[in-house]
Amino acid sequence: MESEPKDLIVLGAIKHGIKKFDKIQKMTQIELEELNSILEQLENMGLIQAEEKKGWFGMKVEITPTEKGVKEVDKRVHELQTKWNQMSLLYKSGDKEKLKQEMENNKSIIPSMMFFGIMDMMMFSMMFSMMGMTMTDYVAPENMPDIGDGGMDDGMDFDIGF
Repeated sequence: MESEPKDLIVLGAIKHGIKKFDKIQKMTQIELEELNSILEQLENMGLIQAEEKKGWFGMKVEITPTEKGVKEVDKRVHELQTKWNQMSLLYKSGDKEKLKQEMENNKSIIPSMMFFGIMDMMMFSMMFSMMGMTMTDYVAPENMPDIGDGGMDDGMDFDIGF
């Protein structure tokens, strides 16, 4: 799937049971028009299907992944995990320059790594500290995970279980 990381995030949310447009939008924090466009692309690629169902208040649309869509998410998440493992090894080796280059090469997929819970946020933070940089150099503030007040319940209701 040659697409933007947002496509993967949307497909991943759908794969893990988020079936309604408004819930997908809330989970992914993607603007309505852009989300419509992404869903249309995913449907055209045969990765999702939209189905009208009868509900209490009339017809509703449920979005589900196709078998092809499920396989695509699994494949891409495996690729993300491999990239994270490479960055982790570079951090552990202490090679700042190679780590910086690897992070620069993978800048566009960092939000996906965060969304899928692939990266260890503590190690990610330490990587930036080692390089003398801040996370916002690589990740837009709106894509930063909400870590709450540090208590046991940080308000996150969604665990996709990777």
